[in-house]
Formats: sequence, structure tokens, C-alpha cells
Amino acid sequence: MRNIQHWRTALEQHWGITAQLSQLDGEYDLNFLAKADDGKGYILKVMRAGCQTWLVDMQVKAFEHITARQPQLPCPVVVRAVQGGPLISLKDETGAERLAWVLSQLPGQCYAHVAPKSDGLIHEVGQVLGGAALALADFQHDGLERDFKWDLMRAGWIKDQTGCIADPARRQIIEDIHRQFAVLKPALERLPRQAIHNDANDYNILIEGTLNAPRRVSGLIDLGDMCAAPRICDLAIAAAYIVLDHPSPEAALAALVAGYHHANPLTVEEVDMIWPLLRMRLAVSVVNSTLMAIENPDDPYVTISQAPAWRFLEECSLHGGLVSARLRAACGLPVVDGADRVAAWLEQERGNFSPLMGCDLSNAPLGSLSVEESTWPQNPFHLPLEEAARVGEEFEDQGRMWLGYYHEPRLIYAEPAFRKGPWKASDRRTVHLAVDVFAPAGTPMFAPLRGEVFIAEYRAGHLDYGGVIILRHETPAGDPFFTLYGHLDPEFLDRLKVGQMIEKGEEFCRLGDPSMNGGWAPHVHFQLALTTEGIEADWPGVGDPDEMYFWRAICPNPAAMLNLPDDKLCYFPTDKAGIRQGRDAHFGGNLSLTYDDPVMLVRGWRHHLFDEWGRPYLDAYNNVPHVGHAHPRIQAVAADQLKRINSNTRYLHPAQTAFADKILSKMPDHLQVCFFVNSGSEANELALRLARAHTGAKGMITPDHGYHGNTTGAVDISAYKFNKPNGVGQADWVELVEVADDYRGTFRRDDPDRAQKFADLVDPAIASLHQKGQGVAGFIAETFPSVGGQIIPPKGYLSAVYAKIRAAGGICIADEVQTGLGRLGEYYFGFEHQEVRPDIVVLGKPIGNGHPMGVLVTTKEIAESFDNGIEFFSTFGGSTLSCRIGREVLQIVDDEGLQENARLIGGQLMAGLRMLEAKHGCVGDVRGMGLFLGVELIRPDGAEATEICAYVKNRMRDHRILIGSEGPKDNILKIRPPLTIEAEDAEMIIAVLDQILDECA
Repeated sequence: MRNIQHWRTALEQHWGITAQLSQLDGEYDLNFLAKADDGKGYILKVMRAGCQTWLVDMQVKAFEHITARQPQLPCPVVVRAVQGGPLISLKDETGAERLAWVLSQLPGQCYAHVAPKSDGLIHEVGQVLGGAALALADFQHDGLERDFKWDLMRAGWIKDQTGCIADPARRQIIEDIHRQFAVLKPALERLPRQAIHNDANDYNILIEGTLNAPRRVSGLIDLGDMCAAPRICDLAIAAAYIVLDHPSPEAALAALVAGYHHANPLTVEEVDMIWPLLRMRLAVSVVNSTLMAIENPDDPYVTISQAPAWRFLEECSLHGGLVSARLRAACGLPVVDGADRVAAWLEQERGNFSPLMGCDLSNAPLGSLSVEESTWPQNPFHLPLEEAARVGEEFEDQGRMWLGYYHEPRLIYAEPAFRKGPWKASDRRTVHLAVDVFAPAGTPMFAPLRGEVFIAEYRAGHLDYGGVIILRHETPAGDPFFTLYGHLDPEFLDRLKVGQMIEKGEEFCRLGDPSMNGGWAPHVHFQLALTTEGIEADWPGVGDPDEMYFWRAICPNPAAMLNLPDDKLCYFPTDKAGIRQGRDAHFGGNLSLTYDDPVMLVRGWRHHLFDEWGRPYLDAYNNVPHVGHAHPRIQAVAADQLKRINSNTRYLHPAQTAFADKILSKMPDHLQVCFFVNSGSEANELALRLARAHTGAKGMITPDHGYHGNTTGAVDISAYKFNKPNGVGQADWVELVEVADDYRGTFRRDDPDRAQKFADLVDPAIASLHQKGQGVAGFIAETFPSVGGQIIPPKGYLSAVYAKIRAAGGICIADEVQTGLGRLGEYYFGFEHQEVRPDIVVLGKPIGNGHPMGVLVTTKEIAESFDNGIEFFSTFGGSTLSCRIGREVLQIVDDEGLQENARLIGGQLMAGLRMLEAKHGCVGDVRGMGLFLGVELIRPDGAEATEICAYVKNRMRDHRILIGSEGPKDNILKIRPPLTIEAEDAEMIIAVLDQILDECA
């Protein structure tokens, strides 16, 4: 305390700043955060006793230089003392002389503590570093020529110190890195030298913005390690920290380098040095920390600090040449030396290449196998050989050749080998990097130009290339490039040898049939590549859609070699931004879109969805596809019925009674009459009419924040809608009662009588309706309130409510749209959990699995009260098509054991969510049943954390998991997937949610 008071007085006396001081971390020096009385913040830096003046003078002048050259950069500003100087020598409380100086405080927290570290944020870090290097390019100071171990130009010192690393494998890694550095060193020394930051680690970069506020770089601090070196050393040092423990280090590195290049353009030579210099910096770090550990054996931090670097050096299998190509592509530079010349030569020769298939392909039709335009394969996670052999059969025309697109996202690359992570919804490679020519098996092919056999082999794996040939070519200027021919008859193995020359126009291979070409319909996969470095062993024919900036550069469109225009063969998916623009222009503004970055979904299968690029998403939200998206049995039933007739209930058809029988087999015996309608909204609207017809009263009681549909009558009983700002307001015939929420409601879980107490809240509502002359027609509730927050009412609640309503002359309506048909696992309907017998049950969208339909089931007595001579008719509700689909959905639930699956996977999810509740303070409550689950997110004071919920929902979407949010304050995560969800999907939900909740800490 005495220490702080001493420097507080010094700050006021010499800088005129009256402030409260708090001490910050510092290895050797004293650092204080000073909060001035006027609200401004400062950093008071008091250097260690004996600190050399030149070191501080260099930092002060460098910061002032940056401010003068690039004032927009987020670097601290030097605050001069009252006497005008930036640096003062002051006595500390012991009388020792200390150098002191003051900087403006910058907002934000250290990059090390920020999550997520997105590519966009890393790109901005690169821009700031590039701007700082640009500002320092002409900065001069004698101190820059210092001799110290962190200067990468002098990193060779580790050569004589590698013996400190006891592990032979680790020592070999460091020695290999040093050897590569030694080869690089002469070229590095030829580069211009300038002042560089030299230590842009993750504690010297500040980031501001939390949760839903955009993250941005708010500070580049600490010039204490400045020196003179080529600017690429500065970037490589920052890169060494950026990649550590990053889940996609190559993507992070590309984002950083692209950002730097944007602000301060790099040369090809510099870009190629980044990877070896990055590794050398890490080598220096681990050697230095190992030596420190020997000197300080009792300090565990020294060893702990090595761990991320060793993880990267030991586990990262990135190919250096391929990394350099990626970084070049990210900067818009030629992906390999000569790439621009090869492209120019191919363009020049377009039209002069020998026809690959022996004929002109100008009039060959194109067939799309894209995610949007094709339904191959039926199951995007498995393509059986019998289906692969038929791919594209719709384009078959008596053996006529047809072409498949380059740059086309496809789902036929379905097997786990195409995934880039452990889950089905992990990133996957979908974008075709070649042109296909489909033709009968045995069709001969001819070399487009002279080439040398580089690879000629047979790849026998499931859906691999089969027979494959790679030819190496050279332009007249000597620039190499390569062509690949896949799915061939392996007969060439007896004729072709590596190194053999194939002349232009020479027949050299034939198309294979499915028994020899990897299993595919006969075609050639014709691909161009500008390098094989790093891909020799596994030449990828398909790329990740988020890496196409790279793969388009490595494997450009081969159309020129087919003597065709690029545009003819290049596929581009529908532009999402254009669709969004059209939607905004032609639809009402209150038609909402989920997520800050909406998804455009064009395919579905079971509980996964796919966007226009084939990116997979785990659907943990949509309850409408009850038995899964694109169920084959639903497809078959719909197609079959549409071939026959699609009529309505004015005509007899066995599908109507078959559907009714199936529904009633799941209902209590007293419910015997079905009304088929086209939505849950229409069903609830009809329920109101039946209630009024049967009771002669109009008044309805319903829980607050409920939702029953979007028709006029349904909105009137949906507080979720009518109580919104600008809503229609509460009708005088509607009374609201508190939701039976025993987590946040008036009566909590520690009250054993809470069910009865919540039910007693109905009494004043009944009295109010009688007082207003409305009478009590009935009570309607989502059995388990969904939009109210995935609420499970305490047992006994509905039985007590129903008794009161019936005593008042009303009927009881169970809205089971959200909870019915086996979703709850233990129960087929929610009212079974509450042990009640509703007078009316309403079923909605899940019963049609996406086909628009709804069902109302009631007693004969109520149906007879409604039968007043006025016809009831719903055009589409009882159509033959709807009845067959609805019955099939119920049958699938039974046949595939989906209610039991809901119980098992729901239990797995609930166990995982409770684990997260115990771990994360922002999880206030976990509740639900089966696959009807809610996670209530809270602030430290227990209040509803709307902002955290929005953040988590959007971040889950970033990780390819779709969930929703509900509750009066929209702070409850809603997990409500199709009933087909599997154990590995539940694992993914828990693992990803855990990671994202960590980000909220």
C-alpha cells in the first residue's frame, strides 16, 4: 500500500494526474493502472533499478513515432510530464533511482484470454501488425542493434544448446528446425532490416468486445523487445503465438498473413520464409525455457509454459511447402513460382490441345451433381457402391458424353474420409476440383499435350480413384504443371512406367467400369494442379468450401485443356446474399430469420441439414421433421399417392379412416373423434369453436407466454404474441395465469405444494370471466410450455387445474404440438405425465413431418355439440395425401423405435447438460424430458441472461449446430431435434456447448 501511495503522489506531482492506482503484473518492472478522477485511464511504468536509459528511450520514441506516422493504429500514446519530458528519473520509497513514464490506457483484454479467436479477428491482428511495421519502417535508434537472444536473426545460438533437451525425439525436432533455418539464413540476411516490435505475443495484443459485441483489436503494446531485423521476422514471431492450440492453425496463419499483407504488402520470398521462421521462434522458446528450468528446477511454470509449443511442434503435421502455397494464395500471390506464367500459357493454347476424349466436347451437355440441383446420394453420410455406380444416370442419353462441373459442391463425397473432424457435422470436403467426362466404360482417352508419367497406380479403396494416372508437363518456358486422370481401367499398369513420355494426342488409357474405377459410374476425373508438393501421396479431388481461395489456386479450372471456356464448366452455387436481398424485397419485415448470419439450407437427411456449399449442420432445433428430414418412406408414400389421387374429405377413401385408427390407437379411450386440418393453428382455432359450441360460454383461460398459432383466434389466446410491443393486447374473454415454472415462478421446487398452488391461480381467473359475463368455455395450454421456456410443470398441476375448469363448466384442451408423438421418451403425450384425460387434444406440424397438417381429437359428446348443421370442411387437412403421410409418420415412430430413442438420447443429453450446469455459473437450470430440453442461462445475480443466450445460439451455429432460444426474456436454449438423433450427435452438442460456455466466462 505504501508502494502505491508513493507512486500515486509521484504521478500527481510530475504528470498532474490525480488517480487511484492498482498494480499490474510485471516480470521485472512495476506497472500501475491509474484511474484518474476525470475517468481517463493511464499506465504508469516504473522501470527496475539499474534499467538502462536507452532501452526506455527507444520505446518512448518508437511509440511517438508510430503515433506520428499511423495515428489510427491502436497503440498507446506517451503522456509527457508537466515539465514536457516523456521520461523522468525518480526515487522509489527506498531511495533507489527508477525511470518512470506514462502511457494512455487502451481498452480490452489480452488476446490470450479472448475466445473465440476467429479468422476475422486474426486478420485484423495481422493488419495492425502490418500497419505498425509500416510506421516503424523509417524509425532509427542506436538501441535497435542490440545483441540478445530473442532476435531471430541471432537465433542460431540454440545450435550449441540442444543438448539440454533430454528427449531424443524432441531434440531431433529442434535440430531439424535449426538446419532448415541455417539454409534460410543467407536469404534472410539479404532482406532489408528495420525496427520491429519483435514480441507481438498473445499478451501484447489487446482485444475489446464481448459476447455479441464485435471483437476488434484495441491495442498493440510493449516495445521492450524491439530490435532491427527484416519485417518478416516480426510477422513470424506473431504467427508462432497465433497458431498455438488453435484448432485450425493453418487457417489462423493464413488469416494473420493475409491481414498483414493487406496493410503492408509482402513479397513471395518473404511469404515463403514465414513457416520456417515460425518454427524457429518456437524452437528458441523451448530451448530457452528448458535452460531456465535447469537453472530453476523448483519453478513448475517454466515447464508448463513449454507445453503449447511442444504440442504444436510434435503434433502439427502440416507440410511446409503446402503451407507456403496456402499463404501465397491468401495474399493473392502466385501459389507456386511460375503459376501466373502457366495460367497465361494455358490461356494462350486454349483451342490447340488434343481432344482428351478424341472428340470435340463443345456441344456436350452438362449435368449438375450439386447440393442444390441433385439428390445424389440419398444418404449424404454413406454412398453404397450400388448407388455410386448409378450417379448421374438421369443425364444418360444412349452413351452420349456429358460433363460434370468444376467447383461444384456435391454430397456424393459422403464417407468419413472426407470429414475434417470427429462429427458428422464437422467441416467436410465437398467442392469438386476437376471436370468430369461421363462416357461408356472402355472409352479411350488421349493426352491433351506431351507429358511425363509421374504416377501410374491403382487405388482400390472404397470410392477411390481406381486406376489413376498423373502426368507432368512443362510450358515452353520450363514451368511445370500436372494433370490427373482418375477412375480408369487399370490395364495401363502393364504399359506405363513412371518417367515414360506420352506424346500429344497419344491414346494412353481407357475409362474403367465400376468394378475397377473405385465403384463409380464410368467417367474420368480430369484435374489440373500447379504443384504436387505436399499432396503426392493423397492428391485431393475435392476441397473444403471454406478453403477454396487455396484450392482454386492450386487446382485451377482445367477447361482450357479441354478447349472449352472456363465459364461453361465452372459452377457457382446460388448467392446467399442475393437470396437475402430478394427476401427483403418481397416478404414482410416481420418474417424473421434465425442467427446473425442466417443459413441457406438446401438439403436435409434425418437430423442433419446442408447449405448451398454442402456444409453440414446438426439440426438440434427443428421438431417439424419428427422422424427426420427427407425420410425415404415419406418420400415414397407422397410420390405414390400423387400418382393416384389427392382429394378431400367430401369423398370416401380408406386412407382417412386408416389414419384416424392409427391416431386413436395412441389416445385414451374417451377420445374417439378426429378432425383433420392443415396446421396446428387451424386445429387450435377449431378447438375454440368446439369449446364454445359445447359449453355455450366464450371465456378462455391459458398460461402466460403461451403460443397456439397465428390465426386471429389462436393469437388471441397466445400471450407470446398479443402481449408483444404493438401486439393486439389481451381480449376481454381471455384470462392469463402464471406459467407453472418452478425454477423462476412464484412457487419453487423446494415447495412440496407448488403444483396445487400454481393450480389455485386459476380460481381468480374463473371468477373474473364470470364477473365479465364471459363464462368459462375452457382451459388451453401447451402441456409442457415451450415458448414459455421448455417448462415441465410439477406433477399434479394439470389434474388440479382440469378439476377446477370442469367444475366451472369448461372443457380442457391439451396442445400437444410440441410434446406429442413420442418426443418425451417416457410418454407418448405430455398429458400422460400429468395423469390427466383432456377433452380435446391438438396435434400439429410434427405429425406431417413437414407436410402441412394438423389434427384435433375429441370426445363424441363435444363433436356432437359442434355438429349444428353447418358443414365443417378443411380442404387440405383430410386430403388423401395428408392422411397417408400422417399415418406413415406415426408408423415410422413405432417401426424405428423413435420414442425409445428419444428416451435414451434425451437421457444422455440431460446427463451432459447437468454436468455443464455444475461446471458453468451461467447455467441456472437444466430441464426437460426426452428430446424436449431447455437450458436456462443466467447472469451472476440470477437474472435472465438474454445476451449470453443470443451469443451461445449464434456460436453453436458457427460450430454447425442449430438450436433455438425461448422464454419471456429469450434466455433459454431450446434443444428439440428430430427423433432420429444419435449418441454421437448428443456428444457433439455437449462438447461444443461446453466450449462455448467457456467463452462466456
